[in-house]
Amino acid sequence: MPTTLTATPSAALPIEPPRKLWTRDQCEQLERAGLLDQQRLELVDGELINKMGKNRPHVVVLAYIMHWLFQTFGKEAVNSECPIDVAPEDYPTNEPQPDLIVFKQPSNFLSSQNPRPQDLHLVVEVSDTSLYFDLTKKAALYARAGIVEFWVLDVAGRKLFVHREPQAGKYQSITEYAEQESVTPLAAPDAQFLVSSAFPK
Repeated sequence: MPTTLTATPSAALPIEPPRKLWTRDQCEQLERAGLLDQQRLELVDGELINKMGKNRPHVVVLAYIMHWLFQTFGKEAVNSECPIDVAPEDYPTNEPQPDLIVFKQPSNFLSSQNPRPQDLHLVVEVSDTSLYFDLTKKAALYARAGIVEFWVLDVAGRKLFVHREPQAGKYQSITEYAEQESVTPLAAPDAQFLVSSAFPK
C-alpha cells in the first residue's frame, strides 16, 4: 500500500530554495562580459532587482514629480535611475538605483564615479508594487548611508512618506502626507510640494 505524504515540509528544511547572492565586483565582471545589463537591474542586499516593467501609473507619477523637482532645483541637479553608493558596510553588496536623486551641485561634477550620500539633497522612490520593499529595506539602506531626506510616493494610496533624521541605521522622523497636504524639502525651504500634484486627476 503506498505511503501518503503530507504537503507540510519538515521544519528542518528551508522554506525557500537558496538564492545566489551577488557582490558589486561580480556584477561588474558580468557586465564587462556582456552578461548583465545593469541599466535594468539594481543590487540590493546581494540580490539583483528588476527595475523594468513599470506600469503606466508609475510612469505618470514619476513624470509629475520629476517636473516639480526640475522647477525647484534645476534640471542639472536632478538625475533619474542613477546608481548611488551607500554606507561602507553595505557597499560590497549594494548599488541601488533610486527613481530620482537631487544633487547638492550640478550632476556633471561626477564623471567617473557614483554619487555618494554626502552629494545628495534628496532621494525619491515612486512605489506601486514595491511599496513595502521601499518603506523597509530601501529606507534602512538609505538611513545607514546617511541620506538626509528620502521620499516614497505611494501610487495606489496617493500619499507621500517623508523620511528624515537618519541615526543609528534608522530614520527618526517618518511623516505620512495625504494628497491634500504639502511638504517643504529640507534643501528648498521656500518651496512647497503639494502631494496631489504628483497624481493624475
